[in-house]
Amino acid sequence: MTTLTAPSTESCKTSRDHLTASEVKLLIEAVKSKGGWYSYRNSVLILIIYRHGLRRTEAARLRWSDVDLKEGTIYIRRIKGSRSGRHPLQGDEMRALKRLKRDYAPSSFVFNGNRHTPLSERTISHIVHQAGLLAGFDFVIHAHLLRHACGYYLANKGVDTRTIQDYLGHANIQNTVRYTQLSAARFEGLWS
Repeated sequence: MTTLTAPSTESCKTSRDHLTASEVKLLIEAVKSKGGWYSYRNSVLILIIYRHGLRRTEAARLRWSDVDLKEGTIYIRRIKGSRSGRHPLQGDEMRALKRLKRDYAPSSFVFNGNRHTPLSERTISHIVHQAGLLAGFDFVIHAHLLRHACGYYLANKGVDTRTIQDYLGHANIQNTVRYTQLSAARFEGLWS
């Protein structure tokens, strides 16, 4: 993967705390097309972090024993006092994980480095940051933006706050309310 330099703070036009679904798609496509040796693994990593609202540590610790490709589910082991739970996998995630398992060296962890050890949190941060540079974003991308993107996506779809809380594993609903407070979906139909 080509090393890119981060934009200076002066060149960053905006400070954001999440990405939109179309921006995540752009990020994944940029990694697939320009990402180098581990482009496929990295694109799957970004997809899974986003779709399941993972923290870097949760992604790093994800094991194949947590993934049930026959049932189409993934068990998310949350950290920081959050609640763990089982999530459904979408068709594109299933296909991506099957290919990842088939094409990369066997390991008990889903996301591995070139030494067949799990990716570190720092490496995951670097992968996501580099993806933002490859995609040409004019603001700094970090892994936690993907977790927030998940919450905002669900809120904008009209998913209720308690369901989002359970999906992201929040023990305290106050951590979830931020997503629904900024959701445009809650204002739909006010003027019709």
